[in-house]
Amino acid sequence: MGVQLVVFKRDLRVRDHAALCNAAARGPVLGLYVYEPEMLAHETHDAAHLRFVNESLAELAGALRELHVPLVVLHGAMPEVLERVDAGLRRVSGGRLGIAGLHSHEETGHGVGYARDKRVAAWCRQRGIVWEQPWQFGVVRGLKCRDGWAKTWNQRMSGAALGVPAVDAAGQRGVWAAVRAWEGEGDEGGLRSGIRTAAELGVAETKMVEVEAGTGGMGGSGRAEAVLEDFLERRGVNYRADMSSPVAGWTGCSRLSAHLAYGTISLRRVHHAALEREEALRAAVEAGAKVDRRWLGSLVSFQARLRWHCHFMQKLEDEPAIEFRNINRAFDGLREAEWETAVSRERFAAWLEGRTGYPMVDAVMRCLAAGGWINFRMRAMVASFSAYHLWLHWREPAVELARRFLDFEPGIHFAQFQMQSGVTGINTVRIYSPSKQVSDQDPKGVFVRRWVPELEGVPDEFLANPEQMPALTQHMAGCVIGRDYPAPIVDHATAYREAQARIFARLGEPATRAAAAKVYQKHGSRKRPERRR
Repeated sequence: MGVQLVVFKRDLRVRDHAALCNAAARGPVLGLYVYEPEMLAHETHDAAHLRFVNESLAELAGALRELHVPLVVLHGAMPEVLERVDAGLRRVSGGRLGIAGLHSHEETGHGVGYARDKRVAAWCRQRGIVWEQPWQFGVVRGLKCRDGWAKTWNQRMSGAALGVPAVDAAGQRGVWAAVRAWEGEGDEGGLRSGIRTAAELGVAETKMVEVEAGTGGMGGSGRAEAVLEDFLERRGVNYRADMSSPVAGWTGCSRLSAHLAYGTISLRRVHHAALEREEALRAAVEAGAKVDRRWLGSLVSFQARLRWHCHFMQKLEDEPAIEFRNINRAFDGLREAEWETAVSRERFAAWLEGRTGYPMVDAVMRCLAAGGWINFRMRAMVASFSAYHLWLHWREPAVELARRFLDFEPGIHFAQFQMQSGVTGINTVRIYSPSKQVSDQDPKGVFVRRWVPELEGVPDEFLANPEQMPALTQHMAGCVIGRDYPAPIVDHATAYREAQARIFARLGEPATRAAAAKVYQKHGSRKRPERRR
Protein backbone atom coordinates (compact mmCIF):
# COMPACT_ATOMS: atom_id res chain seq x y z
CA MET A 1 0.00 0.00 0.00
CA GLY A 2 2.66 2.54 1.00
CA VAL A 3 2.37 6.08 2.31
CA GLN A 4 1.77 9.37 0.58
CA LEU A 5 4.71 11.52 1.66
CA VAL A 6 4.11 15.28 1.89
CA VAL A 7 7.37 17.25 1.86
CA PHE A 8 6.85 20.66 3.44
CA LYS A 9 9.18 23.40 2.25
CA ARG A 10 8.02 27.02 2.12
CA ASP A 11 4.38 26.03 2.72
CA LEU A 12 4.21 25.49 6.48
CA ARG A 13 0.43 25.25 6.97
CA VAL A 14 -2.47 22.80 6.69
CA ARG A 15 -5.17 25.17 5.38
CA ASP A 16 -5.44 25.66 1.60
CA HIS A 17 -2.57 23.23 1.10
CA ALA A 18 -3.13 21.44 -2.21
CA ALA A 19 -0.26 18.96 -1.79
CA LEU A 20 -1.59 17.80 1.58
CA CYS A 21 -5.12 17.51 0.23
CA ASN A 22 -3.93 15.47 -2.76
CA ALA A 23 -2.01 13.12 -0.49
CA ALA A 24 -4.95 12.68 1.89
CA ALA A 25 -7.16 11.68 -1.04
CA ARG A 26 -4.80 8.87 -2.04
CA GLY A 27 -4.03 7.02 1.16
CA PRO A 28 -2.16 7.13 4.48
CA VAL A 29 -0.16 10.34 4.87
CA LEU A 30 3.21 11.12 6.41
CA GLY A 31 4.57 14.66 6.66
CA LEU A 32 8.26 15.45 6.26
CA TYR A 33 10.36 18.56 6.76
CA VAL A 34 14.09 18.47 6.02
CA TYR A 35 16.83 20.74 7.31
CA GLU A 36 19.04 20.66 4.22
CA PRO A 37 22.71 21.53 4.83
CA GLU A 38 23.11 23.23 1.46
CA MET A 39 20.11 25.43 2.19
CA LEU A 40 21.28 26.30 5.69
CA ALA A 41 24.73 27.18 4.33
CA HIS A 42 23.37 29.21 1.41
CA GLU A 43 24.71 32.74 1.07
CA THR A 44 21.23 34.23 1.56
CA HIS A 45 20.38 32.29 4.75
CA ASP A 46 20.34 33.69 8.27
CA ALA A 47 19.50 32.09 11.60
CA ALA A 48 16.54 34.48 11.82
CA HIS A 49 15.02 32.61 8.87
CA LEU A 50 15.57 29.34 10.72
CA ARG A 51 13.94 30.75 13.84
CA PHE A 52 10.82 31.69 11.88
CA VAL A 53 10.75 28.23 10.31
CA ASN A 54 11.11 26.52 13.68
CA GLU A 55 8.29 28.55 15.19
CA SER A 56 6.14 27.57 12.24
CA LEU A 57 7.16 23.91 12.39
CA ALA A 58 6.15 23.66 16.04
CA GLU A 59 2.65 24.82 15.20
CA LEU A 60 2.50 22.72 12.03
CA ALA A 61 3.34 19.55 13.94
CA GLY A 62 0.43 20.18 16.29
CA ALA A 63 -1.99 20.92 13.45
CA LEU A 64 -0.99 17.75 11.62
CA ARG A 65 -1.31 15.74 14.80
CA GLU A 66 -4.94 16.87 15.03
CA LEU A 67 -5.37 15.45 11.52
CA HIS A 68 -3.79 12.16 12.69
CA VAL A 69 -0.74 12.83 10.48
CA PRO A 70 2.77 12.51 11.97
CA LEU A 71 5.41 15.06 10.99
CA VAL A 72 8.97 13.77 10.73
CA VAL A 73 11.68 16.46 10.89
CA LEU A 74 15.08 15.27 9.63
CA HIS A 75 18.48 16.69 8.75
CA GLY A 76 20.31 15.78 5.56
CA ALA A 77 20.60 16.21 1.82
CA MET A 78 17.85 15.39 -0.62
CA PRO A 79 17.16 12.87 -2.10
CA GLU A 80 19.27 10.85 0.37
CA VAL A 81 16.73 11.68 3.09
CA LEU A 82 13.93 10.35 0.92
CA GLU A 83 15.88 7.12 0.48
CA ARG A 84 16.34 6.91 4.25
CA VAL A 85 12.61 7.46 4.87
CA ASP A 86 11.60 4.89 2.29
CA ALA A 87 14.04 2.29 3.61
CA GLY A 88 13.16 2.95 7.25
CA LEU A 89 9.43 2.62 6.70
CA ARG A 90 9.85 -0.58 4.69
CA ARG A 91 12.16 -2.08 7.28
CA VAL A 92 9.91 -1.54 10.30
CA SER A 93 6.71 -2.50 8.45
CA GLY A 94 8.02 -5.66 6.87
CA GLY A 95 7.91 -4.11 3.41
CA ARG A 96 4.29 -2.95 3.60
CA LEU A 97 4.94 0.78 3.96
CA GLY A 98 7.29 2.56 1.60
CA ILE A 99 6.85 5.84 -0.25
CA ALA A 100 3.97 5.28 -2.68
CA GLY A 101 3.65 8.91 -3.75
CA LEU A 102 5.47 12.18 -3.21
CA HIS A 103 3.67 15.51 -2.79
CA SER A 104 4.97 19.08 -2.47
CA HIS A 105 4.07 22.47 -3.85
CA GLU A 106 5.91 23.96 -6.80
CA GLU A 107 8.70 26.17 -5.52
CA THR A 108 10.30 29.14 -7.24
CA GLY A 109 13.52 29.53 -5.28
CA HIS A 110 17.22 30.06 -5.68
CA GLY A 111 19.53 27.95 -7.80
CA VAL A 112 20.49 25.50 -5.07
CA GLY A 113 16.84 24.64 -4.49
CA TYR A 114 16.28 24.26 -8.21
CA ALA A 115 19.20 21.82 -8.47
CA ARG A 116 17.85 19.92 -5.46
CA ASP A 117 14.45 19.53 -7.10
CA LYS A 118 16.06 18.12 -10.24
CA ARG A 119 17.81 15.46 -8.12
CA VAL A 120 14.54 14.59 -6.38
CA ALA A 121 12.78 14.29 -9.74
CA ALA A 122 15.48 11.89 -10.96
CA TRP A 123 15.18 9.83 -7.77
CA CYS A 124 11.41 9.54 -8.25
CA ARG A 125 11.80 8.47 -11.88
CA GLN A 126 14.29 5.76 -10.95
CA ARG A 127 11.84 4.29 -8.42
CA GLY A 128 8.66 4.81 -10.36
CA ILE A 129 7.27 7.20 -7.76
CA VAL A 130 4.90 9.90 -8.98
CA TRP A 131 5.82 13.34 -7.65
CA GLU A 132 2.81 15.66 -7.68
CA GLN A 133 3.61 19.37 -7.46
CA PRO A 134 0.50 21.57 -7.42
CA TRP A 135 0.88 25.35 -7.61
CA GLN A 136 0.50 27.56 -4.56
CA PHE A 137 1.02 31.01 -6.10
CA GLY A 138 0.06 32.68 -9.36
CA VAL A 139 3.38 31.57 -10.85
CA VAL A 140 2.90 29.47 -13.99
CA ARG A 141 5.49 26.75 -14.55
CA GLY A 142 6.53 26.25 -18.17
CA LEU A 143 5.00 29.55 -19.26
CA LYS A 144 5.57 30.16 -22.97
CA CYS A 145 4.26 33.70 -23.22
CA ARG A 146 3.32 36.43 -20.74
CA ASP A 147 0.14 37.26 -22.65
CA GLY A 148 -2.84 36.19 -20.58
CA TRP A 149 -0.82 35.74 -17.38
CA ALA A 150 -3.01 38.13 -15.40
CA LYS A 151 -6.10 36.16 -16.40
CA THR A 152 -4.50 32.96 -15.13
CA TRP A 153 -3.62 34.67 -11.85
CA ASN A 154 -7.20 35.83 -11.41
CA GLN A 155 -8.57 32.37 -12.17
CA ARG A 156 -6.28 30.73 -9.62
CA MET A 157 -6.87 33.24 -6.87
CA SER A 158 -10.61 33.43 -7.48
CA GLY A 159 -11.05 29.69 -6.98
CA ALA A 160 -12.33 28.43 -3.66
CA ALA A 161 -9.64 28.03 -1.04
CA LEU A 162 -9.10 24.47 0.15
CA GLY A 163 -10.06 23.65 3.69
CA VAL A 164 -8.22 21.40 6.10
CA PRO A 165 -8.29 17.92 4.54
CA ALA A 166 -10.18 15.06 6.13
CA VAL A 167 -7.80 12.23 6.98
CA ASP A 168 -8.97 8.74 7.92
CA ALA A 169 -7.79 8.23 11.51
CA ALA A 170 -8.02 4.44 11.28
CA GLY A 171 -5.93 4.41 8.12
CA GLN A 172 -3.25 6.50 9.83
CA ARG A 173 -2.66 4.03 12.67
CA GLY A 174 -0.24 1.98 10.61
CA VAL A 175 1.80 5.10 9.77
CA TRP A 176 2.02 6.14 13.42
CA ALA A 177 2.99 2.58 14.41
CA ALA A 178 5.74 2.54 11.78
CA VAL A 179 7.10 5.91 12.91
CA ARG A 180 7.19 4.79 16.55
CA ALA A 181 8.84 1.49 15.65
CA TRP A 182 11.46 3.35 13.62
CA GLU A 183 12.10 5.72 16.54
CA GLY A 184 12.64 2.70 18.79
CA GLU A 185 15.36 1.11 16.66
CA GLY A 186 18.12 2.91 18.56
CA ASP A 187 21.12 4.88 17.39
CA GLU A 188 22.14 2.52 14.61
CA GLY A 189 19.11 2.94 12.38
CA GLY A 190 16.56 4.75 14.52
CA LEU A 191 14.57 7.77 13.51
CA ARG A 192 16.10 10.93 14.98
CA SER A 193 13.33 13.39 14.27
CA GLY A 194 12.77 16.77 15.85
CA ILE A 195 13.04 20.53 15.57
CA ARG A 196 16.66 21.62 15.90
CA THR A 197 18.22 24.87 17.00
CA ALA A 198 20.72 26.92 15.05
CA ALA A 199 23.51 25.62 17.30
CA GLU A 200 22.50 22.01 16.69
CA LEU A 201 22.49 22.63 12.96
CA GLY A 202 25.77 24.52 12.92
CA VAL A 203 24.17 27.79 11.85
CA ALA A 204 25.78 30.97 13.13
CA GLU A 205 23.62 32.88 15.57
CA THR A 206 21.81 35.92 14.20
CA LYS A 207 22.01 39.51 15.35
CA MET A 208 18.39 40.01 14.42
CA VAL A 209 15.75 40.05 17.13
CA GLU A 210 12.08 39.24 16.63
CA VAL A 211 10.12 41.89 14.80
CA GLU A 212 8.15 43.99 17.26
CA ALA A 213 5.13 42.45 18.93
CA GLY A 214 1.79 43.39 17.44
CA THR A 215 2.91 43.34 13.82
CA GLY A 216 3.65 39.73 12.99
CA GLY A 217 7.29 38.75 13.20
CA MET A 218 6.74 35.34 14.75
CA GLY A 219 6.02 32.27 12.64
CA GLY A 220 3.01 29.99 12.49
CA SER A 221 -0.38 29.96 10.78
CA GLY A 222 -2.20 31.14 13.89
CA ARG A 223 -0.03 34.23 13.97
CA ALA A 224 -0.52 34.77 10.23
CA GLU A 225 -4.29 34.68 10.59
CA ALA A 226 -4.18 37.13 13.50
CA VAL A 227 -1.96 39.54 11.55
CA LEU A 228 -4.26 39.33 8.51
CA GLU A 229 -7.37 40.05 10.57
CA ASP A 230 -5.72 42.92 12.41
CA PHE A 231 -4.57 44.48 9.14
CA LEU A 232 -7.94 44.19 7.39
CA GLU A 233 -9.98 45.33 10.37
CA ARG A 234 -7.75 47.96 11.97
CA ARG A 235 -4.19 48.68 10.81
CA GLY A 236 -4.77 48.85 7.06
CA VAL A 237 -7.09 51.85 6.92
CA ASN A 238 -4.35 54.19 5.66
CA TYR A 239 -2.27 51.54 3.87
CA ARG A 240 -2.06 53.47 0.59
CA ALA A 241 -0.21 56.31 2.33
CA ASP A 242 1.44 54.44 5.20
CA MET A 243 3.23 51.97 2.91
CA SER A 244 5.78 54.65 1.92
CA SER A 245 6.72 55.67 5.45
CA PRO A 246 9.30 53.90 7.62
CA VAL A 247 7.37 55.28 10.62
CA ALA A 248 3.72 54.56 9.75
CA GLY A 249 4.58 51.58 7.58
CA TRP A 250 5.78 49.60 10.56
CA THR A 251 2.15 48.98 11.52
CA GLY A 252 0.28 50.36 8.49
CA CYS A 253 1.71 47.75 6.11
CA SER A 254 0.18 44.27 6.17
CA ARG A 255 3.27 42.64 7.73
CA LEU A 256 2.27 39.39 6.02
CA SER A 257 5.35 39.17 3.79
CA ALA A 258 7.28 36.68 5.94
CA HIS A 259 4.16 34.55 6.36
CA LEU A 260 3.68 34.46 2.59
CA ALA A 261 7.37 33.72 2.04
CA TYR A 262 7.26 30.66 4.31
CA GLY A 263 3.72 29.69 3.44
CA THR A 264 2.16 29.88 6.90
CA ILE A 265 -0.80 31.38 5.06
CA SER A 266 -1.71 31.04 1.40
CA LEU A 267 -1.81 33.95 -1.01
CA ARG A 268 -5.26 32.84 -2.11
CA ARG A 269 -6.52 33.00 1.47
CA VAL A 270 -5.18 36.55 1.82
CA HIS A 271 -6.68 37.58 -1.54
CA HIS A 272 -10.10 36.24 -0.61
CA ALA A 273 -10.05 37.92 2.79
CA ALA A 274 -9.08 41.32 1.30
CA LEU A 275 -11.72 41.05 -1.43
CA GLU A 276 -14.43 40.09 1.05
CA ARG A 277 -13.49 43.03 3.26
CA GLU A 278 -13.61 45.43 0.32
CA GLU A 279 -17.00 44.11 -0.83
CA ALA A 280 -18.42 44.40 2.68
CA LEU A 281 -17.25 48.01 2.97
CA ARG A 282 -18.67 48.94 -0.44
CA ALA A 283 -21.98 47.40 0.52
CA ALA A 284 -21.95 49.40 3.73
CA VAL A 285 -21.28 52.61 1.79
CA GLU A 286 -24.15 51.88 -0.58
CA ALA A 287 -26.40 51.22 2.42
CA GLY A 288 -25.58 54.67 3.77
CA ALA A 289 -23.34 53.56 6.63
CA LYS A 290 -20.50 55.78 7.77
CA VAL A 291 -17.25 54.28 6.46
CA ASP A 292 -13.75 55.72 6.44
CA ARG A 293 -13.26 56.10 2.68
CA ARG A 294 -9.51 55.53 3.01
CA TRP A 295 -10.26 51.84 3.42
CA LEU A 296 -11.47 51.41 -0.15
CA GLY A 297 -8.37 52.85 -1.79
CA SER A 298 -6.10 51.01 0.62
CA LEU A 299 -7.71 47.63 -0.06
CA VAL A 300 -7.48 48.15 -3.82
CA SER A 301 -3.79 49.01 -3.47
CA PHE A 302 -3.17 46.00 -1.25
CA GLN A 303 -4.77 43.61 -3.71
CA ALA A 304 -2.63 45.07 -6.48
CA ARG A 305 0.44 44.24 -4.38
CA LEU A 306 -0.64 40.61 -4.20
CA ARG A 307 -0.62 40.43 -8.01
CA TRP A 308 2.71 42.28 -8.03
CA HIS A 309 4.09 39.57 -5.69
CA CYS A 310 3.52 36.81 -8.25
CA HIS A 311 4.41 38.98 -11.24
CA PHE A 312 7.97 39.29 -9.93
CA MET A 313 8.23 35.65 -8.87
CA GLN A 314 7.28 34.67 -12.42
CA LYS A 315 10.44 36.37 -13.69
CA LEU A 316 12.72 34.04 -11.74
CA GLU A 317 10.58 31.04 -12.66
CA ASP A 318 10.99 31.89 -16.35
CA GLU A 319 14.68 32.81 -16.11
CA PRO A 320 16.51 31.30 -13.09
CA ALA A 321 19.75 33.02 -14.14
CA ILE A 322 18.27 36.31 -12.86
CA GLU A 323 19.72 35.31 -9.48
CA PHE A 324 23.24 35.64 -10.87
CA ARG A 325 23.38 37.86 -13.94
CA ASN A 326 21.76 40.92 -15.50
CA ILE A 327 18.31 40.43 -16.97
CA ASN A 328 19.42 42.67 -19.82
CA ARG A 329 22.85 41.41 -20.84
CA ALA A 330 23.62 44.70 -22.60
CA PHE A 331 24.36 46.08 -19.11
CA ASP A 332 27.13 43.54 -18.51
CA GLY A 333 30.35 45.37 -17.68
CA LEU A 334 28.62 48.57 -16.58
CA ARG A 335 29.74 48.36 -12.95
CA GLU A 336 31.89 45.25 -12.63
CA ALA A 337 35.25 46.96 -13.17
CA GLU A 338 34.74 49.42 -10.30
CA TRP A 339 33.46 46.75 -7.95
CA GLU A 340 36.87 45.34 -7.02
CA THR A 341 38.52 48.68 -6.28
CA ALA A 342 39.45 49.51 -2.71
CA VAL A 343 37.19 52.57 -2.78
CA SER A 344 34.18 50.49 -3.81
CA ARG A 345 34.85 47.91 -1.11
CA GLU A 346 35.10 50.66 1.52
CA ARG A 347 31.86 52.21 0.30
CA PHE A 348 30.14 48.84 0.34
CA ALA A 349 31.22 48.26 3.94
CA ALA A 350 29.97 51.71 4.94
CA TRP A 351 26.61 51.06 3.25
CA LEU A 352 26.27 47.66 4.91
CA GLU A 353 27.15 48.95 8.38
CA GLY A 354 25.01 52.08 8.21
CA ARG A 355 27.75 54.71 8.23
CA THR A 356 27.36 56.44 4.86
CA GLY A 357 26.68 59.88 6.31
CA TYR A 358 23.16 59.80 4.87
CA PRO A 359 20.81 59.47 7.87
CA MET A 360 17.93 57.68 6.14
CA VAL A 361 20.21 55.16 4.43
CA ASP A 362 22.06 54.46 7.67
CA ALA A 363 18.84 54.17 9.69
CA VAL A 364 17.37 51.66 7.25
CA MET A 365 20.49 49.50 7.15
CA ARG A 366 20.78 49.44 10.94
CA CYS A 367 17.07 48.72 11.29
CA LEU A 368 17.37 45.74 8.93
CA ALA A 369 20.38 44.40 10.79
CA ALA A 370 18.39 44.46 14.01
CA GLY A 371 14.85 43.57 13.00
CA GLY A 372 14.71 42.06 9.50
CA TRP A 373 11.93 44.23 8.06
CA ILE A 374 11.42 47.65 6.49
CA ASN A 375 8.79 49.01 4.11
CA PHE A 376 9.22 48.72 0.35
CA ARG A 377 10.12 52.33 -0.45
CA MET A 378 13.01 52.22 1.99
CA ARG A 379 14.20 48.92 0.48
CA ALA A 380 14.13 50.51 -2.95
CA MET A 381 16.00 53.56 -1.64
CA VAL A 382 18.94 51.63 -0.15
CA ALA A 383 19.18 49.46 -3.27
CA SER A 384 19.16 52.57 -5.46
CA PHE A 385 21.78 54.23 -3.25
CA SER A 386 24.14 51.26 -3.59
CA ALA A 387 23.67 51.17 -7.35
CA TYR A 388 23.79 54.85 -8.25
CA HIS A 389 25.42 56.86 -5.48
CA LEU A 390 28.04 54.18 -4.79
CA TRP A 391 28.01 52.67 -8.31
CA LEU A 392 28.09 49.09 -6.97
CA HIS A 393 27.05 46.06 -8.97
CA TRP A 394 23.73 44.76 -7.62
CA ARG A 395 24.71 41.14 -6.92
CA GLU A 396 26.63 41.37 -3.63
CA PRO A 397 24.37 44.01 -2.05
CA ALA A 398 21.38 41.85 -3.00
CA VAL A 399 22.85 38.83 -1.24
CA GLU A 400 23.61 40.84 1.89
CA LEU A 401 20.08 42.20 2.11
CA ALA A 402 18.60 38.77 1.41
CA ARG A 403 20.17 37.62 4.67
CA ARG A 404 18.67 40.59 6.49
CA PHE A 405 15.15 40.35 5.06
CA LEU A 406 13.14 38.01 7.26
CA ASP A 407 10.68 37.83 4.35
CA PHE A 408 13.31 37.04 1.70
CA GLU A 409 11.54 35.73 -1.40
CA PRO A 410 14.09 34.93 -4.15
CA GLY A 411 11.77 35.60 -7.09
CA ILE A 412 10.87 39.06 -5.88
CA HIS A 413 14.23 39.96 -4.41
CA PHE A 414 16.64 39.49 -7.30
CA ALA A 415 14.35 40.91 -9.98
CA GLN A 416 13.60 43.92 -7.80
CA PHE A 417 17.26 44.57 -7.05
CA GLN A 418 18.02 44.56 -10.77
CA MET A 419 15.11 46.90 -11.43
CA GLN A 420 16.24 49.33 -8.74
CA SER A 421 19.78 49.16 -10.17
CA GLY A 422 18.58 50.11 -13.66
CA VAL A 423 19.81 47.03 -15.53
CA THR A 424 16.53 45.76 -16.99
CA GLY A 425 16.16 48.34 -19.75
CA ILE A 426 12.36 48.27 -19.41
CA ASN A 427 11.78 50.04 -16.10
CA THR A 428 11.94 53.69 -15.11
CA VAL A 429 15.32 54.69 -13.70
CA ARG A 430 14.74 55.91 -10.14
CA ILE A 431 17.60 57.58 -8.29
CA TYR A 432 16.32 58.38 -4.83
CA SER A 433 17.48 61.39 -2.86
CA PRO A 434 18.10 60.11 0.70
CA SER A 435 17.80 63.64 2.05
CA LYS A 436 14.41 64.11 0.40
CA GLN A 437 13.23 60.83 1.92
CA VAL A 438 13.95 62.23 5.38
CA SER A 439 12.02 65.41 4.59
CA ASP A 440 9.11 63.55 2.98
CA GLN A 441 8.81 60.45 5.13
CA ASP A 442 10.34 61.29 8.52
CA PRO A 443 10.42 65.09 8.98
CA LYS A 444 10.43 64.85 12.77
CA GLY A 445 13.16 62.21 12.77
CA VAL A 446 11.19 59.55 14.64
CA PHE A 447 12.65 56.70 12.60
CA VAL A 448 16.08 58.21 11.95
CA ARG A 449 16.77 59.10 15.58
CA ARG A 450 15.69 55.68 16.77
CA TRP A 451 18.25 53.88 14.62
CA VAL A 452 20.95 56.55 14.42
CA PRO A 453 21.10 57.79 18.02
CA GLU A 454 24.15 59.91 17.22
CA LEU A 455 21.67 62.33 15.64
CA GLU A 456 19.41 62.57 18.69
CA GLY A 457 20.27 66.21 19.41
CA VAL A 458 20.38 67.40 15.80
CA PRO A 459 17.67 70.01 15.06
CA ASP A 460 14.92 68.87 12.69
CA GLU A 461 15.94 71.35 10.01
CA PHE A 462 19.38 69.73 9.72
CA LEU A 463 18.37 66.11 10.10
CA ALA A 464 18.26 65.38 6.36
CA ASN A 465 21.73 66.90 5.88
CA PRO A 466 23.54 67.05 9.25
CA GLU A 467 26.82 67.93 7.55
CA GLN A 468 25.30 71.35 6.77
CA MET A 469 25.07 72.28 10.45
CA PRO A 470 27.28 75.21 11.47
CA ALA A 471 30.16 74.20 13.75
CA LEU A 472 28.52 75.78 16.79
CA THR A 473 25.27 73.90 16.14
CA GLN A 474 27.19 70.66 15.83
CA HIS A 475 28.78 71.16 19.24
CA MET A 476 25.49 72.17 20.83
CA ALA A 477 23.78 69.11 19.30
CA GLY A 478 26.55 66.80 20.53
CA CYS A 479 27.11 65.60 16.99
CA VAL A 480 30.33 66.74 15.39
CA ILE A 481 30.44 65.56 11.79
CA GLY A 482 33.47 63.41 11.15
CA ARG A 483 33.76 62.53 14.83
CA ASP A 484 30.33 61.50 16.13
CA TYR A 485 28.72 60.87 12.75
CA PRO A 486 30.41 60.50 9.37
CA ALA A 487 30.35 63.07 6.61
CA PRO A 488 28.61 61.82 3.43
CA ILE A 489 30.87 59.31 1.70
CA VAL A 490 29.80 60.70 -1.68
CA ASP A 491 28.34 64.01 -2.77
CA HIS A 492 24.70 63.53 -3.77
CA ALA A 493 24.62 66.03 -6.62
CA THR A 494 27.85 64.75 -8.17
CA ALA A 495 26.95 61.07 -7.76
CA TYR A 496 23.46 61.68 -9.14
CA ARG A 497 24.76 63.51 -12.19
CA GLU A 498 27.47 60.95 -12.98
CA ALA A 499 25.19 57.95 -12.45
CA GLN A 500 22.46 59.44 -14.60
CA ALA A 501 24.92 60.14 -17.41
CA ARG A 502 26.38 56.63 -17.32
CA ILE A 503 23.10 54.75 -17.08
CA PHE A 504 21.35 56.76 -19.78
CA ALA A 505 24.34 56.49 -22.09
CA ARG A 506 24.06 52.70 -21.89
CA LEU A 507 20.27 52.85 -22.26
CA GLY A 508 20.64 54.83 -25.45
CA GLU A 509 22.79 52.24 -27.21
CA PRO A 510 21.03 50.26 -29.99
CA ALA A 511 22.14 46.95 -28.49
CA THR A 512 20.55 47.88 -25.16
CA ARG A 513 17.26 48.87 -26.79
CA ALA A 514 17.18 45.65 -28.80
CA ALA A 515 17.86 43.58 -25.70
CA ALA A 516 15.23 45.54 -23.76
CA ALA A 517 12.60 44.60 -26.33
CA LYS A 518 13.36 40.93 -25.72
CA VAL A 519 13.29 41.43 -21.95
CA TYR A 520 9.86 43.03 -22.19
CA GLN A 521 8.57 40.24 -24.38
CA LYS A 522 9.68 37.70 -21.79
CA HIS A 523 9.05 39.51 -18.51
CA GLY A 524 7.02 42.67 -19.06
CA SER A 525 3.60 43.16 -17.50
CA ARG A 526 0.71 42.91 -19.99
CA LYS A 527 -2.03 43.86 -17.58
CA ARG A 528 -3.77 47.17 -18.08
CA PRO A 529 -5.21 48.88 -15.01
CA GLU A 530 -8.78 47.88 -14.34
CA ARG A 531 -11.46 50.54 -14.50
CA ARG A 532 -12.88 50.95 -11.04
CA ARG A 533 -15.89 52.82 -9.88
